[in-house]
Amino acid sequence: MSSITVPVKVEEHPHVRPLNVLRDLSTVADLIELCFSPTMDNEGQRYLSDMRRASRDDGFLHWASRMTETTSLPLTGYVWEQDGRIIGNSSLIPFRDKGKRIYLIANVAVHPDYRRRGIAQELTRRSMKHAQAKRASAVWLHVRDDNLGAISLYTKLGFQEISRRTTWHTRTDLYPPKVNTDIEIVPRHARFWPLQQDWLRRLYPDTLSWYHSWNFTSLRPGLMNWLYLLFVDYNIKQWAAVRGNTLLATLTWMPHAGKSESLYAATSPALNGEDEAHTEEALMQLLIHARRSLATHARLSLDFPAGEMTDAIMDAGFKPRRTLIWMRA
Repeated sequence: MSSITVPVKVEEHPHVRPLNVLRDLSTVADLIELCFSPTMDNEGQRYLSDMRRASRDDGFLHWASRMTETTSLPLTGYVWEQDGRIIGNSSLIPFRDKGKRIYLIANVAVHPDYRRRGIAQELTRRSMKHAQAKRASAVWLHVRDDNLGAISLYTKLGFQEISRRTTWHTRTDLYPPKVNTDIEIVPRHARFWPLQQDWLRRLYPDTLSWYHSWNFTSLRPGLMNWLYLLFVDYNIKQWAAVRGNTLLATLTWMPHAGKSESLYAATSPALNGEDEAHTEEALMQLLIHARRSLATHARLSLDFPAGEMTDAIMDAGFKPRRTLIWMRA
C-alpha cells in the first residue's frame, strides 16, 4: 500500500495537540460555526447539532474514545490551544475504499482574531502527518472555489485539484416555465440503461465514490432489482428525454431521509455545438418535469460538474448553492 508524502518536515508544535473527544467536541463545534456560519447549509447545521449532542452523551463519548478511526463524526483531529482556549481546529474523518484507508481533512477553522499566523497551515500539516503514520493511501479535502487563500495554502502543502463540483438547489421564488419543444419526457426504459450507465460514470466519477457513496446499481433495470426496491420500500423515479428514437439525457430522483432530495442527471458528452444545445435543452426539460412531478417536495438538489450545463440548470429554476474543489495529496 502506498503512503502519503508530507512535502515538508513537521515538528511538534507547543500549541498543537490531538483532539480530546471527551471534552473538546462542543468547543470545536462553536469554533466551526463561528468560522463557517455564513456559508453553512442545513446539512452543516445538522452536523454541528450531532457534535453538540454527542458531547453531552457520556456513554457515547466513552465509546467514541475507543472508536475514533471508524466513525464519520470528527472524533480524530488536532486543535490549536492558546491563551487558555481552542482557537484552531483540523478534523480527520476516516473512510475505506476497496480495503484502503482514506482520510478527509475537514473543518480547518481558525478564530478570526488569530488568522494569518500560520495556524491553519500547521494544523493541516499535522493532520497529514497523522494520515502518513496510519499508512493511508490518500488524504483528501474540499474547499469552496471562492476561498482563494485556502486553495493557495493547500496547493503549497502538496494537494492537487481532482474535481470541481457545484451543488444546485431549487429556487422557491421561481416556478418552472413551460417551453414548447419537440423533446419528449418518458419513463426510463430498460434499453436506455447502457448509455445511462456510461453517462453516469462520466459525471459521477469513481474517484469520489468513497465519499459520496455513488452506487447506481439500484437503477439497473430487471425484475430482481425491482422486487428488491419494492421489498426495502425505496422509491426511485427515473425519466428520459428523447427526440424521436434518440436518447438525449436521463434524470433520476432518489430520496434521502433528512436531506435535500437528490437528482442525478446523465447526459451525453457534447461532440459539437449543435449536440450541446440539444443536450442542454433535454436536461432543462427533465429538470422542469422533475420539479412539476415532485412539487410537494420542499427542496431538490443536483450535484453536477462545475461549469457544465449551467444555463440549462438555471433556466429550469435551480440556483447554485456552492462549488467545491476536491483536492488530494
